[in-house]
Amino acid sequence: MSGNTLGEAIFNRRMLICIATGFSSGLPLYVLIQLVPAWLRSEDVSLAAIGLFSLVGFPYTWKFLWSPLMERYQMPFLGRRRGWLLVTQLLLLLSIGVLGLLDPKVSIWTVAVLCGGVAFFSASQDIVLDAFRREILPDRELGLGNSFHVNAYRIAGLIPGALSLVLADILPWDQVFLITAAFMGVGLMMTLMVGEPTHPSARPKTLAEAVTQPFIEFFKRNGVRQALLVLTFMFLYKLGDNMATALATPFYLDMGYSKTEIGLVAKNAGLWPMVIGGILGGLLMVRIGINKSLWLFGVVQMASILGFILLSEANVGRVGTPGFEPNLWLLALVISFEYLGVGLGTAAFVAFIARTTSKHHTATQLALFTALAVVPRTFANATTGFIVERVGWTEFYLICTALAVPGMLLLMVVAPWRGNSTPESVAVMAKPIERNPD
Repeated sequence: MSGNTLGEAIFNRRMLICIATGFSSGLPLYVLIQLVPAWLRSEDVSLAAIGLFSLVGFPYTWKFLWSPLMERYQMPFLGRRRGWLLVTQLLLLLSIGVLGLLDPKVSIWTVAVLCGGVAFFSASQDIVLDAFRREILPDRELGLGNSFHVNAYRIAGLIPGALSLVLADILPWDQVFLITAAFMGVGLMMTLMVGEPTHPSARPKTLAEAVTQPFIEFFKRNGVRQALLVLTFMFLYKLGDNMATALATPFYLDMGYSKTEIGLVAKNAGLWPMVIGGILGGLLMVRIGINKSLWLFGVVQMASILGFILLSEANVGRVGTPGFEPNLWLLALVISFEYLGVGLGTAAFVAFIARTTSKHHTATQLALFTALAVVPRTFANATTGFIVERVGWTEFYLICTALAVPGMLLLMVVAPWRGNSTPESVAVMAKPIERNPD
């Protein structure tokens, strides 16, 4: 690719759209996994109850069930993609804004239902954004556009995970949630200002066709045994890592850090190493391939969980004692290493999903694979509060480290070290991660 061609690929309207799609996609998720737990803990909700709130994220796990509906049918306005985007984004703005008007001490079930609504609208938006982004990007811009999207997705975490936490120290929670919800305006502006993309294929003729064909193709192509092993690997590879970060904000609070310190130090120390890890991981995969990357990055991802043990041992038992001040540099170091592992592991995992997805059924298969990948965050994470209250923080993170081992062992059968993943195949397969053309 020449310099001029590369410049044209980077500095064009499609890349700006990808930044907007990433921000709009990431904001609701980070509200649920960062802002809501901090809010609940500040309102004296128990860790066990906060852990159970992970269950409200089940729509991210089951979004493949209604993704065929959003392919088969469309709204009577704005077109096949933009109509669904407008509806889901308006509902997200409303539901996030209303959250802060509730008192979790007296309306905990109402809060849970509303959080479930945020998750459902967010997962539905993701289905459409994946299709929308794939349809506006020419093949040569898929990798670049996906990179912009993913990094904007992560940067969106600065709003609920940093800005909103800082605001919570000076403003009441209802205003904090209203301000946070207003940032959904980025996605709404994008939806209203862009045109409907050119669709690569007609809508499925029947709902049955939209539902069954992607699943039949996947199991026929891989064989039942190998297909089940691949799906199991998708569940297990990031299990320990996801559980380790499930109660991150309550953990920092329990270690004696203020909400402002968490917002300014921990969140930034986590974000930028994760972005750097993602970029570095992509570059390394071009050289060594997907299979070896899954092995190497998985080891880093697993080892980085041990940093939380170091932080726990340094602070537990000392919080609240006269003269104790938690070490901000230690917090930044531990979080930086953890999220460097997250960035590396995610880069390899995303490329693996791309390689597994058929070009003929990308929308529903990607909805299935990405949903399966967040099962640990939704269901397994629901047990984290109970585990911590029973065994303590240090033992909890030891358990998380052990739970990362089965996914690594499965690499021997789904992505062997000397497998057929070449650097060239990585470059090709990493590009259509969001949605391959039919």
